[in-house]
Amino acid sequence: MARDFAEVYDEHIWDVYGYVAYRLNSREEAEDVTQMAFERALKAWKRYDPSRASAKTWLISIAHNLLIDHYRAAKGPTEQLDDELAERHGPHAPGPEQDLGLSLELAAALATLPQRDREIVALRFGGDLTGPEIAELLDLTLANVQQILSRSLRKLRAELEPTPD
Repeated sequence: MARDFAEVYDEHIWDVYGYVAYRLNSREEAEDVTQMAFERALKAWKRYDPSRASAKTWLISIAHNLLIDHYRAAKGPTEQLDDELAERHGPHAPGPEQDLGLSLELAAALATLPQRDREIVALRFGGDLTGPEIAELLDLTLANVQQILSRSLRKLRAELEPTPD
């Protein structure tokens, strides 16, 4: 069973990290959450049921729950300051010193999207999940996921394309 988990780890480490990196503003935090997701998955590996979800979807859902915990833990006395900074700089926008594998332009464009839209973009392109997998994970209809993704991509394109002079 341990060998099976090692194969799953090798196959999906970058999907999980990609998803988490889209959601966080720090490489170190993304690495930590990814590591915690695989630690939690290893502990639960005997209970994993491939008939319920693919290994990738299962791992991403573990990372998704860890991100929810991460956001909840981050809220506290500094929440007002964070909100003020987000108004000025965009929520969760990486600073120039942070490198998650995303260009600064893309990170800034992602920061302009609403939370749910960023989540769906992160699951699709960071986690490499399909529309049906995202719909199942977030308890949305496939049509809703496709609509949100299409709208988000249009917004990102508008943010990233140079404006004609």
